[in-house]
Amino acid sequence: MPNRLRNRYLYTPRQKLFAALLALVVVGLPLGWAVQRATTPEDRSCAPGVARPQGSEECVGVNGRDGYAFGVPELGEVAALIGAENATLKDGEYATVAVLLPLTSPDPGMRVKVLHEVQGAYARQYRANHESNSETPKIRLVLANTGRNNAHWQTTVEQLKTMTAAPDRLRAVTGVATSSAEIRQAVAALTGAGIAVVGTTITADDIANGPGPGHNRFPGLARVSPTNGDEAKALAHFGRVNAAKALLVQDTRTGDHYTDTLKSAFSASLKGAPYEPQLFTSPADPTDEGTTANTFRQITHLICDTRAETVFFAGRHTQLRQFINALGARGCAERAFTVLTGDEGSYLGADTLLDRRALRSRLTVRYASLAHPDAWLPAPGRPVPATGGSTVAYKTFVTDVARASKKPVALADGQAIVAYDAMATAVHAIRQATPDGAAFPDLADVPTQWPQVKGSLRVQGASGWICLDNFGNPYNKAVPVVELAQDGSQRFVAIAWPEGEPPAASCLPPRRG
Repeated sequence: MPNRLRNRYLYTPRQKLFAALLALVVVGLPLGWAVQRATTPEDRSCAPGVARPQGSEECVGVNGRDGYAFGVPELGEVAALIGAENATLKDGEYATVAVLLPLTSPDPGMRVKVLHEVQGAYARQYRANHESNSETPKIRLVLANTGRNNAHWQTTVEQLKTMTAAPDRLRAVTGVATSSAEIRQAVAALTGAGIAVVGTTITADDIANGPGPGHNRFPGLARVSPTNGDEAKALAHFGRVNAAKALLVQDTRTGDHYTDTLKSAFSASLKGAPYEPQLFTSPADPTDEGTTANTFRQITHLICDTRAETVFFAGRHTQLRQFINALGARGCAERAFTVLTGDEGSYLGADTLLDRRALRSRLTVRYASLAHPDAWLPAPGRPVPATGGSTVAYKTFVTDVARASKKPVALADGQAIVAYDAMATAVHAIRQATPDGAAFPDLADVPTQWPQVKGSLRVQGASGWICLDNFGNPYNKAVPVVELAQDGSQRFVAIAWPEGEPPAASCLPPRRG
């Protein structure tokens, strides 16, 4: 009974407040100040449109007005440039495009990715407003932060949904850069609200539309990167892998759409392989180191027991780096191996925990990149393909992206290139949807443009031609195959094609099914 009475009467919110006020009076603090302090909500704002959600210290939301960098020092320069460009725009003459990214991610690889994507998006905003023959509407760019691991995607997406009317006139969202469950939900919510979405580096096959009933789950979604399935097909055409001497190493953690669809695509390429996949389980947050390094040490022993020469790896970049480090220390050092993986390999060049000595141990690491700065530049013995992209489009990008930083923007990971192309695709759709004599398009008319982005209406991307099929997916998009050099730098090898060869000059997707 005494405990029940104490819990009932001494620990109610009213009694707690009374006890706190009494204590403050005893120590001599003014009662009025104490009451105001106890009853005034905490100010959790960070900047216009941005605040810290309850239980989090991250600044989440949408900002483009004043060059706010979300507390991320690396973004300070380009955020200020975006703010300055937006300040030149007059109300009623622009449409808004949001770049949706986990801007405050603490993961070093993701922070580099985010910086390069924002730099690429700004570069294309500047071209749209200053070097597009005065085409309208002009483009306002805003940064939308979903927080670490996109945990606050819903808060930010709900805010974006309120920005479709004046004065913002949000007409497209780009960025959308990770194939995660959170991003899948974000894309569904945005497209469900009628907002056009252009994915940059999402490659999961199940964050896409397609033919057949129930496969148009994201109406209004377009992508500028090939799917994991297309990446796998391009690698298979390029490498001519002998399945009898190949092995798959895959993550068992489910719900990660990048990994799930990559291992499915690789499995399809390895029909008839004699060995079952080697399994590992990444942490819930795949950027954590976890204990998978121990598992990879054991897997390398088993790989040495096989006749495999090629290892397909289906997993995220942290585990990929751990696997390469372990394979570099394998017992069968006299044997040569080639590791093939998806575009997460692009993170390895900037990964300081990668053991470069592994790359000097008869180990070749190649990945399907989304873009590379050497792909469309001619070199001795490596002419540029006649179709599928152009040197002119890439050099235009180089000129534009130089405006995004006083220092040269790093391009080897392809992130700035792809973000530039995604922004170009969004601008293309917005302007194509704008009726003659109108200042900007209706919201509903922008996503209807995707089926017409092909043929002579294709986007001349810096990463290659962007010819969309009727479901917003790039047809036979160029896939640069990149190799990690012995010093850890990323060396372009060749362009591979999902269809086995470059597209025809017409760039019209064939009928499927």
